[in-house]
Amino acid sequence: MRKYPLHYMNEYDFEQLTISICSKILGEGVKPFAKGSDGGRDGSFKGKATSFPSEQQPWDGKFVIEAKHTSKENASCSDYEFKKRLKNEVVPAIKRNLENNKVDYYLLFTNRKLTGKQDEKIEDYIDEETGVRNIIIGDEHIQQFLRSYPDIVRSENLNLLLRPLQFDEEDLKDIVIKVHENIPGKEELEKNYKEIKYLNLDKKNELNDLGEEYFNNVLKNSFHYFESIKTFLSDTINEEYKELYYDTADEINAKINLNREDYACFESLLEDFFDYVVTNNKDLKGKKRLVRVFLHYMYCNCDIGKKE
Repeated sequence: MRKYPLHYMNEYDFEQLTISICSKILGEGVKPFAKGSDGGRDGSFKGKATSFPSEQQPWDGKFVIEAKHTSKENASCSDYEFKKRLKNEVVPAIKRNLENNKVDYYLLFTNRKLTGKQDEKIEDYIDEETGVRNIIIGDEHIQQFLRSYPDIVRSENLNLLLRPLQFDEEDLKDIVIKVHENIPGKEELEKNYKEIKYLNLDKKNELNDLGEEYFNNVLKNSFHYFESIKTFLSDTINEEYKELYYDTADEINAKINLNREDYACFESLLEDFFDYVVTNNKDLKGKKRLVRVFLHYMYCNCDIGKKE
């Protein structure tokens, strides 16, 4: 299952992610992070939670929300640094909120790893020191929320964190722009689509776990362009672009082999490559569809993905 490397985020973006999650599990009344008189940054919510900690028994009262981000990969809540922050920052801040009657429940979001035993120890420590009911939401729990709420992934652009899928997209961009200059009219594209007889991809789709719905409703739409691409790459005058095409396909295929286990289905890989290219190349406006077409062409032509 895909895991988002949240350590690549900055503190502000992690706070925004925390608020987006809280808006789902607590409600739309969540107030974003703001600097308090004590210098800390808290989010807040007042009322009955939508579904936290469960739909059956949601908490009702005044919530204080805090986000503790680290850029350190594989950081843990058992690290000395984090324990020190709990003692010197978190507990005193909760006590101040308690004195001002501003907290019934405390939620701490962190992108650090948190085991079940650590979770219990930290929550017990905060409870003993402050008497406030609290829950620590570590990286594993955040990843679960992201799987449950894919719209948060889209709104917070979390796919951009999947840096292992980065490749030199300039070559693909150049090919797309050149091919776009020679795309035939709609009638000829329809004719090309009808004449495609050679594609029998059932076995390849099965090997690569590419979904039937995506294949029928998305990938097949690219068939209209395949003959034009084949003709373009076969023309000796376009030898330079053909070499760029094979360089790009080779690089993408290597990335797929390295990261395939992080994706439940192959179409998610294809769409993440598409998102990466179009997000980084605003000059492809009006031509973006051809990026997806080329990825589909590479797949159907067995330049990327498993063949056997």
